[in-house]
Amino acid sequence: MTHYKAFSRLLLASAIVTGSSMLTGCGEAEATNDTEQVEEVISIPVEVASLLNGDISSNYETTAVLEAKEEAFVVARASGIIENIFVEEGDYVEKGQSLAQLEQERYMLNLTRAKADLTGIQKELDKIDKVYNQKLISDDEFDKLTSQYEAAKATLALAELDLKETTIVAPISGYVAERNAKVGNLTESFQRERMFHLVQQKELYGIVHLPEKELARVHKNQLAALNLTALGDTDINAYVERISPVIDSETGAFKVTLRIPNEDNVLKAGMFAKVKLNYDTHKNATLLPRRALLHIDDQINVFVVKDGKAEKVAVKIGYQEGEYVEITEGLNGDESVVITGHHNLKDQAQVEVVNS
Repeated sequence: MTHYKAFSRLLLASAIVTGSSMLTGCGEAEATNDTEQVEEVISIPVEVASLLNGDISSNYETTAVLEAKEEAFVVARASGIIENIFVEEGDYVEKGQSLAQLEQERYMLNLTRAKADLTGIQKELDKIDKVYNQKLISDDEFDKLTSQYEAAKATLALAELDLKETTIVAPISGYVAERNAKVGNLTESFQRERMFHLVQQKELYGIVHLPEKELARVHKNQLAALNLTALGDTDINAYVERISPVIDSETGAFKVTLRIPNEDNVLKAGMFAKVKLNYDTHKNATLLPRRALLHIDDQINVFVVKDGKAEKVAVKIGYQEGEYVEITEGLNGDESVVITGHHNLKDQAQVEVVNS
């Protein structure tokens, strides 16, 4: 019985060792498979772009509100009630064209009285002039009557001017931007509030303020591009008209006035514009989409695809405009440069180009 128990213990120990060996073998097999999966190379999908040849400019970007080159706020010099208005907002008027008419009766009566006074003094002066030559009246009396005659002439001229000013005329040629006057209103109510607002828009101005460091780079007739949202992001050419010779000590900026041709009257005063003041343009430059650039270790880098691998290349850039930058060193222009999927790439990583 004792021998039977010893034999049973031996069989149990053998079974445990055998089972352990089998488990160890399975574990090694699984570890071997895991190692093989880790070593499998996975290609990273990327999009690439080719370099382009084109023009690129160095610009200073700011904003401006378009202003009319000429504008006038029309008020009446004469007092009275407005009888007629001849124009409406949006009408184009020539210089000297009638805009409105005031009542004239009072001014016509004043003119008639002034003419009568002058005629009476003229007749009296003619009579005295004959006897004055004969020394029958004193010099003082003659001079007094002569002064009265000159005063009557001035009174008549003022009466004529007052009557003329009852017709409100355009001081400049342009469009009627505002018409505040109404028939029946007294002109006194428009001494502070303009009756009409006229603007000349065949040429507009844009005022920009640039930092003083830009002063040396700005010159007269320099080209600027205006982008107007109101016209569907249309680009319009403008030119530097005037440069202020002083720097504002509080802001450190100087004023630049842009001239904007508007022969077709497409632009309107008050429009908001984005301004790009052109400093210089490089022709036939090597251009690359800006999003391809990576800033790594104080260097500007790109990834170039060669033989299915991503190769990191340090580059130097020149002008930057819009979505493109100028490549001055590092690329010869024939490369395919990664523009999407490059932020997590490493040098010599296996890649798969997914765009044609």
